[in-house]
Amino acid sequence: MSIRNMPRWRTLLIGGALAGAGALSIGAADNYFEISKNLEIFNELYKELNIYYVDDTSPGKLMKTGIDAMLGSLDPYTNFIPESDIEDYRFMTTGQYGGIGALIRRKDDKVYISEPYEGFPSAKAGIWAGDEIYKVDGREVRGMDTDEVSKLLKGQAGTTVEVTMLRGDAAPMEYSLTREEIKIPDVPYKGFLDADSTVGYIKLNSFTQTASHEVRTAFKELKDHGMQRLVFDLRGNGGGLLREAVNIVNLFVPKGELVVETKGRIAEWDKTYRTLSEPLDTEMPMVVLVDGGSASASEIVSGALQDLDRAVILGERTFGKGLV
Repeated sequence: MSIRNMPRWRTLLIGGALAGAGALSIGAADNYFEISKNLEIFNELYKELNIYYVDDTSPGKLMKTGIDAMLGSLDPYTNFIPESDIEDYRFMTTGQYGGIGALIRRKDDKVYISEPYEGFPSAKAGIWAGDEIYKVDGREVRGMDTDEVSKLLKGQAGTTVEVTMLRGDAAPMEYSLTREEIKIPDVPYKGFLDADSTVGYIKLNSFTQTASHEVRTAFKELKDHGMQRLVFDLRGNGGGLLREAVNIVNLFVPKGELVVETKGRIAEWDKTYRTLSEPLDTEMPMVVLVDGGSASASEIVSGALQDLDRAVILGERTFGKGLV
């Protein structure tokens, strides 16, 4: 007899027996039954809609709508990342993506190149800041937002994208660009407040896999050049990898300090994060800048440094992410 056709009382009885053996509780068996029943209902409905609905349907779009509605009833940070968005996810965690190497911006209904990165496909092809992106692979992009255009321009390194650009009143310019692997630095700027200052400044834009290494390198370089105080800028930093947040705190506080704890439904998955290495510096005065765009890992870093009396927090109320 399949579990689908098994009487419910028997399912509960088996669950109770196994619970006595320490393997499964009645509650777990009940949940399993509910999951199985509802999956069967969903499968039947999904099949009926795709076969018999009066208009043609897209199975993929129907499934995405169902997934979005299900996750939309939960917290705002539980997301499904489809295969088509894998480049965006890779960029979020590594700072790397396959693309043409340019910043873009939207004005009115047009999208422009705001900065071609030196040494990458857009700059090497002769594309200028201010050029309008008119078409991508033959598709006109006027009216699209920057996210839509960005997805068209991104892709696997080594693949080709055809781009039509407009520059002033000149004739449209056609470019065949081969995408390259592009790495956006987590620390885009480091330096001193002025030429005679001993106050160093480090701007951290994100928490990818190289964030703590980049902050460490920037800090050591500034300290070697006479830095005596540090301004650490986390404004607009929406977060990233938790482990990197802990590693950055570890640069400034002693080994063994509690930074953050994670707790969830499954107690065995709860984790305590402590500093594991010897710090770079525990004495240099620090100010951490934050604003409404400082979220998640940024809030962990700033909060930990403040709670451990290692830094002063300055700026605006942070984003306030309830789940990190």
